[in-house]
Amino acid sequence: MTHSAHTPASAALPDSSLEELDDRSRRALTERIAVTALGRGTYEVVGQSEDAYLVDLPAGRCTCPDYRFRDERCKHVRRVAIEITAGRVPAPDQIAVGCERCGETLFADRTAPEPYLCPSHDLSVGDAVYDRETGQRLLVVGLSDRRADEVSISTIRGTVADHYSNREYDADDPVVSVVYPDSFELTNHGPVPGSLTVYSFPRSRLSTEPLSD
Repeated sequence: MTHSAHTPASAALPDSSLEELDDRSRRALTERIAVTALGRGTYEVVGQSEDAYLVDLPAGRCTCPDYRFRDERCKHVRRVAIEITAGRVPAPDQIAVGCERCGETLFADRTAPEPYLCPSHDLSVGDAVYDRETGQRLLVVGLSDRRADEVSISTIRGTVADHYSNREYDADDPVVSVVYPDSFELTNHGPVPGSLTVYSFPRSRLSTEPLSD
C-alpha cells in the first residue's frame, strides 16, 4: 500500500529559524514536495520541477544528481525524514492500513497483530466498551495477543471462538478480558472476593461506542 504527502512542512517554523538552516534543509522544509511511501523503506519524491526520484531511507540514498554526483544528504532524503516525523507517511518499519472500524488511515508496525485500529478505536485497560450482541456496557481489565481459538473456556470445554455467541466473529481475533461493572460489589479494598467474574471476548465483538437501537 502506498501513502503520499505533499504539504509544505515549514508552517510551524518562524522565519528566523528557517534562516538558521543550511540551504538543503531550508529547501526540504519549504518547497512543495510530494512524498509517496512505496514500502520497505523506499519512497518516491516528486519536487517542484516534477522530476521524480527514489529515496532508500535506511541506506540514506537518493537517485537525484545532488546525491549521486555530490554525495550529499539531499533535500529529498531530508524531506522524507520530515514527513515521517510529522506522521504524514509511514516509517520504513510501518505499513499504511485502514482502521478496521472507521477506515481512517493509520501507520502500524509490520509485526503488529490485526485488527488494525486507530487511536479512537483501540483499547486500553480501564476503557469502557459495549457488547455488540447485547449492548451491555463492559470494562476492559486485560488485553492479550492470544487468539480467540487459543483461549480455553472451562465451562464449555472449548475456546472463546467455540462459544455459541462468538461464532460470527473471527477465530483469530485477539482476546479481551472484561467485567460487567454492575455485577460485583466494590469496596475501598477492591472487589468483594468471589463477586468479580472476568469474561473473555473476541476483540471484534466489542465496540467503543454505545450501540444504536
